[in-house]
Amino acid sequence: PDMFLPAAINPSNFPAKLWQLVNSPRFRSIRWDARGEGLLIDQPLFERELNGANLFKTKNFTSFIRQLNLYGFRKLVAGPAGSVAGPRPDSTGPLHHFHSPHFRRDHPELLVNLKRLTSANKAKLAAGLDGQAAFAICSLPCTTGTPPTRPGCSRPHPECLL
Repeated sequence: PDMFLPAAINPSNFPAKLWQLVNSPRFRSIRWDARGEGLLIDQPLFERELNGANLFKTKNFTSFIRQLNLYGFRKLVAGPAGSVAGPRPDSTGPLHHFHSPHFRRDHPELLVNLKRLTSANKAKLAAGLDGQAAFAICSLPCTTGTPPTRPGCSRPHPECLL
C-alpha cells in the first residue's frame, strides 16, 4: 500500500499518523478490512503495540477511539463470519470496525477531506458553509415562533434561505 501522503497533509496530524499506522507492517493490531474501506482494530494487541510506540499523544484506547469519532469515523457492527472483516489470524480480543468515506486503502488523496469536528466546524456545516445546507445563520429576532431546525443555527427563518 501507498505509505506516501499528499503534500497538503500535515504528517503530525491524527489522520496522517493513522494512515501510516494502518499501512505499516510493524503494527498487526490495526489493519484494513477485506474491502479496504474500513479499519479493524484488535484492542488488546493495539494497546500493547501502542505502549511501545510514540505515535499519538495518548496511549489510552478510549482516547484513540474519541479521536476517530472526532474525525468522523463511525463504528460498524460486527457481521457474520466471512464478512468484510476478513480473517482474524492473530486476534486476541474484541475486534473494532470503523469506517470513514475519506479513509480508504490506496487512496491517500482522500485524507485532505478528514477534518476534526470542532464546535466551529459543526456550526459551519449547520450554517450551510459546506454548500449543502439550506439555511444561513441570521441574527433576526425570532418573531415566527418557529423553533430552530438546524444545529448551530438559532434563527432559521424563510427569509434567511440561501
